[in-house]
Amino acid sequence: MKPIATTRSASSIPTGRLAIWWVLASEVVIFGGLLGSYIMHRLGHPEWGETAAHTNTWIGAFNTLVLLTSSLMAVLAHDAAEQGDGKKAARFIGMTMLGGITFACVKSFEWYTEISHGFTITLNGFWSFYYTAAGLHALHVIAGTIIMGFIAFDANRGRELQRVELIGIYWHFVDIVWIFLFPLLYIAK
Repeated sequence: MKPIATTRSASSIPTGRLAIWWVLASEVVIFGGLLGSYIMHRLGHPEWGETAAHTNTWIGAFNTLVLLTSSLMAVLAHDAAEQGDGKKAARFIGMTMLGGITFACVKSFEWYTEISHGFTITLNGFWSFYYTAAGLHALHVIAGTIIMGFIAFDANRGRELQRVELIGIYWHFVDIVWIFLFPLLYIAK
């Protein structure tokens, strides 16, 4: 028997789904404010284009491919969970986690390279925004990857399969944020 909190809510939307959408609404405010202020500052500082030219577009593009592929794996995990196949869902969540880990490792290498060339958070306004926005995003990737580990553990045992959808919704949000960050930080030079 499922706890009532997972099967009912006042709005007739499952409680977990309602909760994840509330979390994402607050995340939209956070990232929206950050990206909005970045755009406003960028418009007022055309010299940032020269500084932004030092970001590695190929690394950013590779990480975009990694996140989009991991998002596909999250969709396949959700499909498997909907069919009641927890073991298959867990395998796809594992592949999604691999994408998150790959993203974090590539981002670490990228930051090591940039910092070793003197592009630090204190160098100028562009790098402050760059590290803040990309760092906040990377923290969301890491948090999502860790949470997926717990969900995959339960899914592999056929338990709490509805949570596969919830982490998938979160992961798609993380991808959407990156779709905004990539052109703003890497392409718009």
